[in-house]
Amino acid sequence: MNPTTRRVGGINILMYHQVGDFAPMREHRSTYCHYRRFAAQMAWLRRFRYHVLGMDEVLDCLAGRRPVPARAVALTFDDGYENFHEYAWPELHRHGFKAMVYLIADLIGQPSSWFAADGRATPRLMDAGRIRELRRAGVDFGSHGASHVKLAEQDDARVRDEVTRSKRVLEDLLGEPVEHFCYPYGSYDLRARDAVAEAGYRSATTCVRATSLPGDDPLALPRKAISFGDTLPGVLWKLHMKHAPKGEWPRRNPENNAPMA
Repeated sequence: MNPTTRRVGGINILMYHQVGDFAPMREHRSTYCHYRRFAAQMAWLRRFRYHVLGMDEVLDCLAGRRPVPARAVALTFDDGYENFHEYAWPELHRHGFKAMVYLIADLIGQPSSWFAADGRATPRLMDAGRIRELRRAGVDFGSHGASHVKLAEQDDARVRDEVTRSKRVLEDLLGEPVEHFCYPYGSYDLRARDAVAEAGYRSATTCVRATSLPGDDPLALPRKAISFGDTLPGVLWKLHMKHAPKGEWPRRNPENNAPMA
């Protein structure tokens, strides 16, 4: 399919991880966004009237139940870091933007321990009280698995457990259905996709870099990563110029071993 065709009627689902005050870095930049750049990005979306959709609205658009608005984006945040509350939420609240935060069910309120393997600091994830506070304020939450493992590398029983148990734990925490999933590290296969479907999730996001289009599989939605090195022009290039070709299902993360989360 022609890349220009893919741009018509699409939704850019943006993928963030941490937002905060970070020193310059050359490695692992995909999991960081400096708060000043984040503020500039949100101000741009507001000034030029981008339509920031929640994931339920994204699904309605992709299924044809409502038209895809011009300049449609969705904002997703993987892992559920405490710095989301300190740095990202004030900007989102200021502009009235919706956001989806994907939580790791077994690590609520704990350090992001997987960073230690790279010698990085292990920032704390939001605890239950913070999550409930933000939910009352309007933040949406989904599952990022139970223990943050690459699902495509697990046996069938572990895949099912990661998908179903995380849903149960988070629903108990929030007191409401959890219907959206994010594959940790973007790692998934047909088994993981089927487990997500059987668990009752309505959407699942990947780390494949592309625009979501009507007709896309709602359990394998692509996203565009925003990282530490992205200036505002770089983000606009990702929004409006950079597109991966649409291949046959399953869309796989071409950087499956990259330090994504």
